[in-house]
Amino acid sequence: MSYVIGVDLGTSAVKTVLVNREGKVAFEASEAYPLHQPKAGYSEQNPEDWVEQTIVSLRKLLEVSGVQPSEIEGLSFSGQMHGLVLVDAEGKPLRNAILWNDTRTTAQCRRIEKVLDNKLLSIARNRALEGFTLPKILWVQENEPELLQQASLFLLPKDYVRYRLTGDYAMDYSDAAGTLLLDVAGKQWSKEIAEAFELPISLCPRLVESFEEVGTLLPEIADQTGLAAATKVFAGGADNACGAIGAGILSEGQTMCSIGTSGVVLSYEERKDLDFEGKVHFFNHGEKDAFYIMGVTLAAGYSLSWFKDTFAADKSFDVLLQGIDQVPAGSNGLLFTPYIVGERTPHPDANIRGSFIGMDAGHKLEHFGRAVMEGITFSLRESIDILRGAGKTVNEVISIGGGAKNEAWLQMQADIFDATIVKLESEQGPAMGAAMLAAYGSGWFPSLQDCAAAFIRPAKSYVPNPETVAVYDGLFALYQEVYGQTRSLNDRLAEYR
Repeated sequence: MSYVIGVDLGTSAVKTVLVNREGKVAFEASEAYPLHQPKAGYSEQNPEDWVEQTIVSLRKLLEVSGVQPSEIEGLSFSGQMHGLVLVDAEGKPLRNAILWNDTRTTAQCRRIEKVLDNKLLSIARNRALEGFTLPKILWVQENEPELLQQASLFLLPKDYVRYRLTGDYAMDYSDAAGTLLLDVAGKQWSKEIAEAFELPISLCPRLVESFEEVGTLLPEIADQTGLAAATKVFAGGADNACGAIGAGILSEGQTMCSIGTSGVVLSYEERKDLDFEGKVHFFNHGEKDAFYIMGVTLAAGYSLSWFKDTFAADKSFDVLLQGIDQVPAGSNGLLFTPYIVGERTPHPDANIRGSFIGMDAGHKLEHFGRAVMEGITFSLRESIDILRGAGKTVNEVISIGGGAKNEAWLQMQADIFDATIVKLESEQGPAMGAAMLAAYGSGWFPSLQDCAAAFIRPAKSYVPNPETVAVYDGLFALYQEVYGQTRSLNDRLAEYR
């Protein structure tokens, strides 16, 4: 039997999966690492923690599985996007990595907008947001200039780990697209953007395809993990691109909805000249010469976790959601907006805050629970509607993540999106996408689509109910009014926070 390994470098832990030729996950392992928040709005990690825990996870994967190193043909990566790792000429990190959820760079975002104006969207295809990498580089330029002068390269999280495992510097297009330094359509670093901020283009690593082989394991890494030194290593991709691959979003007309801490609506796209005016993200896919359109709800599953921890801390999620399916659509007139940490799509607004509207004495815990789920799904529908407004047909959506673990929520997605929702038989998210890149790169399949056909199996479909769709259409129109109606009030309330 032959195997490949997918390594998913997340924000809280690294996950490794061992996958066989049938696409079955034979074994998996996970190792956590700390998050450092030295100031309000700061979010950092030590890149060495990623490396150490990845090695531990790989070693455990081999020890638990009993698989011979010679049976493992290759490995690849999925990684948290946008995080800034600055390395010197010897490849040593110059400071902790600044992560995607770090919000210290608002001033740098405004600087980017002022300097580049419309060129930013025409080249990088995305707005300047605090999470992206270029604002972080500019923050270092302004606040730690001596470190930037020492920097030889900037890398993203998974690329640093891969460098430590192979000794090779590279960045794939799907992750590079989230830096604001890539000419997304042209698939090359933008000298115009770099020069506008006096950044040497040499700071950017070489660009590769996600499925491209970039080397084999260094001898010392092979010794530490138990893997063979000849194990092929493939570049890998951004977590959302790998999540799309792992869900089979690999051809025109395919869309997925992922509900985790945040929520993502992602659709495959071949046209590189689409202009969404920055309303959604437009990134390079892990598939060659393809792209994906992505809308983001910042507090999707997080809204439900917040609600449980605040109002039902003594209950499990299963108990909390009991009876949700007995509450009628619309939660008896109770409406929730999931803006509890700001919003991304279609309102890139870090200051807006959430709300419950329509509360009365007859509402019970199950009404509030259902309203939270409906509000999250309404937010995701705004991204669905942007896709449809651009001419895309969205009749079927693959649902993954926490939102795919509850039958009532799956049916709710079908009714709010007015689309058939498909749940997968086995869903490993970005880790599976990374394993598929390794399988394709190793020559197991002639294409990623063929790999998806072999690895990914639908389990159940949920069809929209026309009567419920009509109810939700009316409620969604009310939901869309809330942002504009509460924006100015929210600004005034901010004075009291």
